[in-house]
Amino acid sequence: GWCPLSPTGTQTTQLLVEPPWRPVVLWDRVTLTCQGSGTAGATTWYKDGRRWGQQGRYHLSVTESGTYTCDRPGTGRSPPMIVSDDDLVLQVPARALLEGDTVTLRCRG
Repeated sequence: GWCPLSPTGTQTTQLLVEPPWRPVVLWDRVTLTCQGSGTAGATTWYKDGRRWGQQGRYHLSVTESGTYTCDRPGTGRSPPMIVSDDDLVLQVPARALLEGDTVTLRCRG
């Protein structure tokens, strides 16, 4: 499912990633979701600091590597999400991890 990248309950705009693994790699067929208050139709997407893609959609299918953010009225701009095109990555679940947690790592290439 969808995994927020920061603690829930905060009044900020967040980017959620599917599949829920970090680092985010282009060849995972990544979809980003912009989560925040206000109307989803008012979402603005940015890639590398410039407006990107179809504005107004709260889902974005990523087709290029880069640094993505989104903006929602009322909660502002999200933290950045870097999507790389690295050939080999060690991935961890895209959720808050605490010392002592049991986690599954993925080495992919």
